[in-house]
Amino acid sequence: MTTETTTPTGLLLLDKPIGPTSMQACAAVRARLRRGGAPKRVKVGHGGTLDPLATGLLVILVGKATPLCAAIMAGEKEYEAEIDLSGISPTDDAEGEVGAVAVARIPTREDVERACARFVGTIQQTPPAYSAVHVGGVRAYQLARQGQTERLAAGLVSRPVEIRKIEALAYEWPRLRVRVVCGKGTYIRVLARDLGASMGVGGYLTGLRRTRIGAFDVRGACGMDTLPDVLTQADLMPIPAMEGGSIRPA
Repeated sequence: MTTETTTPTGLLLLDKPIGPTSMQACAAVRARLRRGGAPKRVKVGHGGTLDPLATGLLVILVGKATPLCAAIMAGEKEYEAEIDLSGISPTDDAEGEVGAVAVARIPTREDVERACARFVGTIQQTPPAYSAVHVGGVRAYQLARQGQTERLAAGLVSRPVEIRKIEALAYEWPRLRVRVVCGKGTYIRVLARDLGASMGVGGYLTGLRRTRIGAFDVRGACGMDTLPDVLTQADLMPIPAMEGGSIRPA
């Protein structure tokens, strides 16, 4: 009979590669924990989804750490994003069919930096059509795949999100690389689309890497290719201390 003391508990910082979903990454961790003696139904979750095309920090939560999900998701996020300003996509990223945009004038580096500055602060964002947001009890991406554009347009409501910093790291038309520091609920692919639209050009995400969530940094994460085949309690970080409902930095 499995006792509570044999159930591992804690956090694992994972550097997710392109390809697997966040839940597939959790399943890979669960399988390794079970090989290490964990119960068959050991709880494994994560503190904020990364799309399959995105890489970077995924905070894996195990056992009694799983209730920390909301607190981790509320933490400040940092991303590096690659944007193509020459086209648009129905998914706002490279997964959709990309269409070219007629560009009357190619933005200069100064144009790009001014546009970035306009998006810093509390802004309104409309969730993308291809997202997990519920519209009348149905996931938006399901309606998008069914071509129900009118229902989507009526159901996708803009909401405030906080952009704390946008830094243009590199720019050579049509490629732009930015670093974004933002609050909870920000869609970086929507930011890519809206940033381009503000300059009269296209904008869709071609690459995304999450480098930080609150006090957790990807530099302390383990890659999936180097993840031990067997995981035990000794491989997990302890549950962090809380302060005012938030995770206290180490």
